[in-house]
Amino acid sequence: MKRAVITGLGCVTPIGNNVNDFWENLKKGKSGAAGITKFDTTHYKTKFACEVKNFDPLQYIEKQEARKLDLFTQYALIATGECMHDSEINLSECDLNKVGVILATGIGGMLTFEEEILSFGQNGKIPKFSPFFITKMIPNIASGHISIRYGLHGISYSISAACASSNNAIGNALDLIRMGRANIIIAGGAEASITQAAIGGFNSIKALSTLNESPETACRPFDKSRDGFVAGEGAGVLMIEELEHALKRGAKIYCELAGYGAASDAYHIVATHPDGLGAILAMEGALADAGLTPEDVSYINAHATSTPLGDISECKAIEKVFSKWLNKIKISATKSMTGHLLGAAGAIEAIVCIKSIEHNIIPPTINLNETDPEINSQLDFTPHIAFKKEVLVALNNTFGFGGHTSTTIFKKY
Repeated sequence: MKRAVITGLGCVTPIGNNVNDFWENLKKGKSGAAGITKFDTTHYKTKFACEVKNFDPLQYIEKQEARKLDLFTQYALIATGECMHDSEINLSECDLNKVGVILATGIGGMLTFEEEILSFGQNGKIPKFSPFFITKMIPNIASGHISIRYGLHGISYSISAACASSNNAIGNALDLIRMGRANIIIAGGAEASITQAAIGGFNSIKALSTLNESPETACRPFDKSRDGFVAGEGAGVLMIEELEHALKRGAKIYCELAGYGAASDAYHIVATHPDGLGAILAMEGALADAGLTPEDVSYINAHATSTPLGDISECKAIEKVFSKWLNKIKISATKSMTGHLLGAAGAIEAIVCIKSIEHNIIPPTINLNETDPEINSQLDFTPHIAFKKEVLVALNNTFGFGGHTSTTIFKKY
């Protein structure tokens, strides 16, 4: 089969609106959590989140176009623009029938949906809706806008698998390139769900942290005192390119996308399998797909949302898959800084893996002061401070409501 490599990166995140700023703040252990500014949180149990900061879409998108786009699509377009620029691609020299887009999201245009329904409720029974309501809200629309903007006629769709969405998008891209169905896939995810309904909904199932007195320390993966995840937003986009195509145009190659595995807990709509069954299957599947063994892995970017049950489940899975090599592998939970970007999490954390390979640096897990005693003490979570280490292979875990599990593997080229 053909091989796939990463030749471009772009992102918008709570700790940096481009890849360089994002990476520098990750290494410093900077938290993106603060009080919510998007709406009045007086009556909410959780009053903070990891919002994107200093964001002005009009720096990148014309005003008339921006009003037709939900925030998640704006994030996706801006991250894609950076990715295209970073790749130094000349699309006029490409077969655009074989350049595709797979842009994932867990929720899609939540803000648009919320605003339109609230407006309808206030106006009584008169069905007055924006003509852009549907085309702003539907989850596939970011892929559509990217394809239209760049004239890309290849495969174009969205994946929705909750918090495993964008990792699955990256995995799908790998499969399509291997089969020769595409030369380039723009893959990733976008999310903009820091809204009244989303925060209220997650509060209602007790999924969010309520440590309102200390937002910066609230996301505490693996810590004994963790009490839930912190909502995040933004987008991450990768250019995934067939190796020979990249070499022919003299592209900069960050690393190889080497493997993909996906499975299901088949256990519960929101709770992870207590023994990490789906996670085990996804990690084992990705390793087999990449032709690698557990001993080959240098770094794991854990899903690690800072929920009481989820973190333990993932740790049990890692312990099972990597049992003989736990003392060799560094792990970190970068959601401790970015919050949980839901459907965009996998793409953002794929960028973390790629930058770790490029610079041989493991970003830290912040806010980890006392590891949960139920977690194997052999697991090295890189607490507080980034660690310098050669990274030959990085593994990226994402798991979502509904039992979806997905793992991608990146390898030094």
